[in-house]
Amino acid sequence: MADKNIIHVSDLTKTFNGFTAVNHISFSVAAGEIFAFLGPNGAGKSTTINMLTTLLRPTSGSISLNGYDPVTSPHRVRQSFGIVFQDPSLDEDLTAWENMDYHGILYGISRNIRGKRSEELLKIVELWERRKEQVKKFSGGMKRRLEIARGLLHHPKILFLDEPTLGLDPQTRSLIWNYIKGLNQSEGTTIFLTTHYMEEAERVAHRIAIIDHGKIIVHGTPDELKAQTGTSSLEAAFIALTGRDIRDEEPNNLEQMRMRRKIFRRHQR
Repeated sequence: MADKNIIHVSDLTKTFNGFTAVNHISFSVAAGEIFAFLGPNGAGKSTTINMLTTLLRPTSGSISLNGYDPVTSPHRVRQSFGIVFQDPSLDEDLTAWENMDYHGILYGISRNIRGKRSEELLKIVELWERRKEQVKKFSGGMKRRLEIARGLLHHPKILFLDEPTLGLDPQTRSLIWNYIKGLNQSEGTTIFLTTHYMEEAERVAHRIAIIDHGKIIVHGTPDELKAQTGTSSLEAAFIALTGRDIRDEEPNNLEQMRMRRKIFRRHQR
């Protein structure tokens, strides 16, 4: 019988100069699932995502993504996922269409197929009529929708969304998640997301894992986490599990945020 899980993480660990950012974590994500990976600042979220997406090498443990190991088969893994980074990654001097086309070229998609796929996705995210405009003229919400469309261009099995609605107004955030849920249903794409907006995770995620101090402290459905903590909302459950103290960023995380787009684009070639 085929394995229904598309992501396997087993005993995964990452240390930085003696500091353990990710501490022997294990979890799986089912194909077609919307999986939320939540935690306070400095909990280990970004470090874990960077290992899953080939940008960091684990200190120990193993990862399987769509049947491939990010360490030994990084190109196969990159072909298996799309990603929307927390920090902007569009070329704002190009048009929406040109951003899509360039991405398709990097992935080796034929001109005919990438043209059809770009049209299909731009229509889904309601940017088809604006395809010839430079991205620098777009609102923040339009840019996010374009990044999501671009991330799906090569038919990835998995879409990573790292704080995709950060800084957007509530109406635009709601619209973005409606698109994501629709794409999950129509494309069957597995969604792996992080967000600090707990109501978003509660609304869209099938399952949730919460990481804190480098360890996964709980996982389950939103209802299971609320029942476990005796709370009425995921936000209240999250605070009950992680506390109210303000956390610092993960070690090297700010530098990773600046560098990972450059590294990812270089590896795509």
